[in-house]
Amino acid sequence: MTPRAWLPPLLLVFVVGGCAVTPRSASRDPDVAVARAALAAGDAAGALHASAQALAVHPGDPAALTVQGEALAALGQRDRAEASFRQALTADPAALPARIGLGRVLLRTDPKSAAAQFRAVLAVQPVDAAALNDLGIARDLRGQHLAAQNAYRAALAATPDLRAAQVNLGLSLALSGHAAEGVRMLRPLATTGAAPRVRQDLAAATAMAGHPAAAAALLAAEMPADQAAAAVRGYAALVGPADSPARLPGG
Repeated sequence: MTPRAWLPPLLLVFVVGGCAVTPRSASRDPDVAVARAALAAGDAAGALHASAQALAVHPGDPAALTVQGEALAALGQRDRAEASFRQALTADPAALPARIGLGRVLLRTDPKSAAAQFRAVLAVQPVDAAALNDLGIARDLRGQHLAAQNAYRAALAATPDLRAAQVNLGLSLALSGHAAEGVRMLRPLATTGAAPRVRQDLAAATAMAGHPAAAAALLAAEMPADQAAAAVRGYAALVGPADSPARLPGG
């Protein structure tokens, strides 16, 4: 983990599996199915290979381009992923998973444009929990914490056990000046076996609530003590008013 990996854009959690809507032009190419299975198994390189095979047979297939974009994003090749998602949407503007993928790629650099992609999905599928959760992330990154919390709560109304929206809501509450409430929401989600980023979110909320020693203890298994101390100081500086941008260190 890098010393800056605790910054909020990396702590907010996507819904694993992406958009629940099937694109109108969904491919029947078996290589697309293989690529999706590889992605589900965490094999992004295998997914990229299978999607390339599908595109060699069916150039411009939106479903193959979408899974190729997802594989490229998982491999950290964000520019190529964006190009693949845009190509899929040029071929089929109704390819909603490609809109989700494009929005996620844009989140770190252009959360306003990312939000527009998620809203386009929600215009077709108003209760898509993945799109609502991702819209919440975009709003949090723009400092629109109250609107973000509304999106997370809408996602939870649609899918009450959606862990990503639960975690994001807890962190958003902490960022908007309600750290104690955020801690109460995050603590049961950060039990043994939880993903490291959930424990990091709990540490962030704990630091924002004014408990730096407890926050550092939560990070002890994730990073060296000096990095944990720096992270806690950064967390404590993030909390702001309910609808203003979080004060990102160095930003």
